[in-house]
Amino acid sequence: MCCPRSDIVRLAAALVVVSAVAASADEAPILEAARQGDASRVAALVQAGADVNARQADGATSLHWAAYHDDSALAATLVRGGARPGLSDDTGATPLFLACMNHSGPMVELLLGAGADPNARLLNGETALMTCSRTGDPVAVRALLSRGADVNRKEPVHGQTALMWAAAGGQTQVVALLVGAGADVRARSRAYPQTVTSEVTQRRGREALNYTVPRGGSTPILFAARSGDAESVRVLVAAGADVNDALPNGMTALVEAAHSGNEEAAIALLEKGADPNAMGMGYTALHAAVLRSETGLARALLAHGANPNLRMTKGTPVRRNSEDFELPATLIGATPYFLAAKFLEPAIMRALAAAGADVRLGMKNGETPLLAAAGMGVSAQTDRRGLSILDGGRIEDESRVAETVAVAIANGADVNETTPAGETPLHAAAVLGYDRVIRQLAEAGAKVDLKNACGATPEMIAGRGAAPRSPDRTTLGPRQSTVDLLCALSGGTRPSRD
Repeated sequence: MCCPRSDIVRLAAALVVVSAVAASADEAPILEAARQGDASRVAALVQAGADVNARQADGATSLHWAAYHDDSALAATLVRGGARPGLSDDTGATPLFLACMNHSGPMVELLLGAGADPNARLLNGETALMTCSRTGDPVAVRALLSRGADVNRKEPVHGQTALMWAAAGGQTQVVALLVGAGADVRARSRAYPQTVTSEVTQRRGREALNYTVPRGGSTPILFAARSGDAESVRVLVAAGADVNDALPNGMTALVEAAHSGNEEAAIALLEKGADPNAMGMGYTALHAAVLRSETGLARALLAHGANPNLRMTKGTPVRRNSEDFELPATLIGATPYFLAAKFLEPAIMRALAAAGADVRLGMKNGETPLLAAAGMGVSAQTDRRGLSILDGGRIEDESRVAETVAVAIANGADVNETTPAGETPLHAAAVLGYDRVIRQLAEAGAKVDLKNACGATPEMIAGRGAAPRSPDRTTLGPRQSTVDLLCALSGGTRPSRD
């Protein structure tokens, strides 16, 4: 979902810079005085008949500088001297835009009273109402609306409205003002396809790995869900917004709120009737709550009827080299409980089990929640020195793993469960040198001498070099303590490694 943007920031930066042009000798003295905020000198120049509408090279006037400094006295002096508030600079910005950027209701009122156009637009189509709605000054927004600002005008690039900008910025008071003025709560921004690329897919012969996803197509309530503005959600729903509104990709407002880590907004949506089991995106809000470690939200979803046994059907699309929270395609088929085990969320596991989650539902490859918790989800590969190194994962702190494994066992997991390849939870723990977890499993009845499809016992795996070896825990090597522990648990006789 595209967030509202504004090119007005460039104007502010340009005004701050004292360029060579602005400092040139032929610039009107009144511009220099206004730029420096020298109100007394400006007043004297106005009295002497200076041109109050003189422009600098980029088209800005002294009134632009008065608005930039938020100096109402200076602005009033210029207006009395004949300054025209409708003059714009090279970006199309009038002083009104700078007043909106400054969150200055009094300056907005002064300029409107002097004849500023409430529907003024930048060259990119952004209106003063959009700018004021984004910065969130209710006084400024109220002044614009009272003078006829078009509440439903859309900017031409993304088709977004002032209400969308206010909701995206978490400006609850402004959202209420705009809704009260007749803003369309179901207006939708422009939808468009976007091709997702990365450094890898741009290499010759790998272009087929690019893919296209739908973007845009958002409504005010979807913007509010993403920004986490729970009160705006309530205002919008009361005004007729669809509580189950969704993006073109199927993501509902509830899933958007959950995936964005906005528990309060998500709960507000639930209280207004949002469907907790909607999964047009390929996963539910409950899956997303687990991903974001939102225990409170997970409980709220379950209390509102979320099904704890629904499986993911799609993962989240990765955008370029995005660091967004992801549910990769490798997790397709995962239930919320499986994700909670894999992501080491014992509190959520308890809540899910209490709500009726099937604690043994695993993946097609045979990986179960207990196996995922014990470490099977972390993959490793061998470097040229013969040591194992992590491949796209990291080794978690053993205390978190142990707590999660304990919950899985308490919830009824079979400590001797195996994958089709014969891997058991003990094999997984041995790979990563989790001695405490190994003891837990053994005490719960895990068989130490079970062999996988390759004929390896957990002790043999530990001896081959997989436990953390480097300080950053990304390089793996043999861990003698794990080998000795497994040897002792098996009765003191080490099996042959031939």
